[in-house]
Amino acid sequence: MVPRLQKKCQTEAFGYMKEKCSIDNFMAIPHLEKIAINMGVGKAIGDPKILESAVADLTMITGQKPVVTRARVAISNFKLKENAAIGCKVTLRRKRMYEFLDRLVNVALPRIRDFNGVSRKSFDKDGNYTLGISDQSIFPEIDTGRLAHTQGMDITFVFNKGPKEHTFELLNFLGMPFTKK
Repeated sequence: MVPRLQKKCQTEAFGYMKEKCSIDNFMAIPHLEKIAINMGVGKAIGDPKILESAVADLTMITGQKPVVTRARVAISNFKLKENAAIGCKVTLRRKRMYEFLDRLVNVALPRIRDFNGVSRKSFDKDGNYTLGISDQSIFPEIDTGRLAHTQGMDITFVFNKGPKEHTFELLNFLGMPFTKK
């Protein structure tokens, strides 16, 4: 079964982008390639159980097992040893990507207290968008009763091409709640 947001993107995105950005060629429309989710767990240096709970939470949120990231170099000021586990990351593509985006936009972001929208300024020069979330408990998959500590995450939406104005319009079309100017 094709996710609702993927079907909307495949059928209606060309007409919307043609109207908003005056793109005449279907191949010139930016397409969402992947969503990369990263959790940096600095506290895991002293307590490895914190990293295990972060991996379990990210697995529940995304439906995919994350990869544990390790330190490349040792930094004595931070008590960081080389090859120590310091975080986890997941890359979502195809169906899981659209299902995660749908849950993020329609369920998780509205659960943030005093939410006024996400920033319009988080685009890089290639048109990719990065969103930072400070608490993983906004996702309904996480049981807040068993949550020992809060953990933030970075979510990056990677597009195949396009200036940031075009990728902004595509994310806006997919339902991303941007702040008013």
